[in-house]
Amino acid sequence: MLTAASYARRRLATAVRRRIRHWTASARALDAVIALSCFSLMLLDVPGLAAADNRLTGLTASLVLAAGAATLVVRRRLPWLPYLVALLLLSRLHELTLIQFALYSIGRYRGRAAAVLATLGYLAVAYICFSLFDPPDLQSSLSDFLSVVVPIGVLASGVGVAAYRQDLVHELAAQRAGTAALQAVQAERISVARDVHDLVGRELTVLAVRAEVLSARSRGTDRHKDFEELADTARRAHLMLNDTIVHRADERTATPGLEGLPALALESERMGSPVHLKIETAARGLSPLRQTAVYRVVQECLTNAAKHASGELVTVTIALTGDRLRVVARNALPASEPLTEPVSSGTGTFSMRERVSSMGGTLTAGAESGAYQVIALLPAGCIADPAPRRAPR
Repeated sequence: MLTAASYARRRLATAVRRRIRHWTASARALDAVIALSCFSLMLLDVPGLAAADNRLTGLTASLVLAAGAATLVVRRRLPWLPYLVALLLLSRLHELTLIQFALYSIGRYRGRAAAVLATLGYLAVAYICFSLFDPPDLQSSLSDFLSVVVPIGVLASGVGVAAYRQDLVHELAAQRAGTAALQAVQAERISVARDVHDLVGRELTVLAVRAEVLSARSRGTDRHKDFEELADTARRAHLMLNDTIVHRADERTATPGLEGLPALALESERMGSPVHLKIETAARGLSPLRQTAVYRVVQECLTNAAKHASGELVTVTIALTGDRLRVVARNALPASEPLTEPVSSGTGTFSMRERVSSMGGTLTAGAESGAYQVIALLPAGCIADPAPRRAPR
């Protein structure tokens, strides 16, 4: 049986593990590991440093190197700090380990110009130290300078600049992906706005015409003024709808409803993807706005099938389940990868999900049992009689 103490210990252990995972995935953890790695490498030079400089012992040399390596913890925000400390260690102790990390950090987080400037400064300090303050064997000092010191600085800076450029590429790719997603959402919203205009605008026009007819029939009665005001209100609403939607769009293209799906299926078949379309009779009584949403979802599904699974049969089912509208598009996955990569912006599914969610629905898409399946669930709303009967005269 789980006691209160064991439960508290388990909660504490879980919290500690979560905290450790969070910290190890952070940039600060990486900087700390790099600082420890640099210090570990510099410890290999402690015996030689203590022997070369009588003022340093093994302990004091270790402390000096630890202080220098600790500056790498702030290498992202202050990359020049470990660089200056590395130059100091280079000039006093001929220590070359820290300068490699410092030059890489400057190239990585400050770019090419700063890396070139830092490398030139490092080479100047190293040349002075190895050539002027070394023993008289000048030829040996210059040989060490050219074979060891110069490649170390140039290579560290070059790797840092390459990483900096790679970071810029990744950032640009992320920005492009975000921009493409925003453009897809904006295009989808404009499409929805046009659909709203085409459908609601028609009803406002009918309302205005009916109000004018009733106004004409009620001349001389108390209702005449009310019908005139109703007609004026409908006309003003239609004008505001035009100003809000139509004048902000570059074009106006009305989106068909369920009646446009057969033509869409024929177009898909001409592209090489046969379509089996099944529409439940009750679904034809959906509101026009929901029908346009279904049309857009099916259109995107058929387009994706033509791109990624050309020649495979696409089954589209539109049915009502209680108060929910269910749209299912399913096609078998191709037996082999296409010879050429299909042209795709990668935002089609995102646009479908945006349209469906804007109407209070959900959309799932993915491979399942050897087939790719898209399922959209939307509120059915008010269902009209798909085949209204004429009232007897």
